[in-house]
Amino acid sequence: MLGIVHFMLYSPVFPKVFFLIVLAKVLNNHCTHFFLTDIFLIKAATSLEKLKVLCKEDEENINPSILIKLYTQAILDMTYFEENKLVDEDFPEDTSLQKVKELITVLSEPEVVVKESNLHPKHSDILGTELLECLYWRRGALLYMYCHTVTAREEWHSAKRDVLKKCLIDGISYLLKMFNFRCPLQLNEDVSFQDIDTAKLLSAGVFSDTHLLAMMYSGEMCYWGLKYCVNEEPENCDIDTNGPGTSRISLKESLDFREIGEKILRKYMSICEGPLKGQSWNTTNAKKMLDFFQHCHY
Repeated sequence: MLGIVHFMLYSPVFPKVFFLIVLAKVLNNHCTHFFLTDIFLIKAATSLEKLKVLCKEDEENINPSILIKLYTQAILDMTYFEENKLVDEDFPEDTSLQKVKELITVLSEPEVVVKESNLHPKHSDILGTELLECLYWRRGALLYMYCHTVTAREEWHSAKRDVLKKCLIDGISYLLKMFNFRCPLQLNEDVSFQDIDTAKLLSAGVFSDTHLLAMMYSGEMCYWGLKYCVNEEPENCDIDTNGPGTSRISLKESLDFREIGEKILRKYMSICEGPLKGQSWNTTNAKKMLDFFQHCHY
């Protein structure tokens, strides 16, 4: 499927909307044999059925944004089914890394399609904020779950430290990128809010439980990075943590697991013990990891 997609992307003879129509048909044909009884596969089938209906309409009557959103939703549902299989199977040691890589690639496709087909200069304008956040969350959470499993296998992370570190860096990057797509609420003394706790959450860039989980997950991945990847120099990378909601986090051109972990976990704790106090958000593990960061001499 990817070969067909890339041919259409780079071929000047394919109009961009026509490209999406053909892509919808390819995706449908590629995935038909998976549709069984799983709820997420049923949802994916529904999205693809809507795409098939749109494919029968005249090109000039089709909104590319609707096509790409349906395409993205189908991808999210189908990959979620595959991710659940990996979790249920406890990430098989021999095959799971390749499967994780494949899922990350598939979850990256919607942005690639938007970018390379020149549908719109801003991905958020055609995909929408919620879908973009979901795509980054899903990639980050998948890498989190994978790393969570393999760090329990001492012989694995000892032998494949480079692989683990790469997964951690990519996962942290995806999770923190989630905070770049919305502008935090600006608290103003001249403006009164009916629910001040909600206002504080929005000002911190926390618009959902998922945003808070992303903080905890990225903090824990920094903990694993410092604990298991301490014999290597900081990895050069392009993680942008200066976006809305993470403006106090700086990478200084390299990934410092301790620095990023401390700052993101402190922010997580301030939210859980502040606006969300008494709402069952546990900070015990966050405190233990912060203590590790403070007393680790690497």
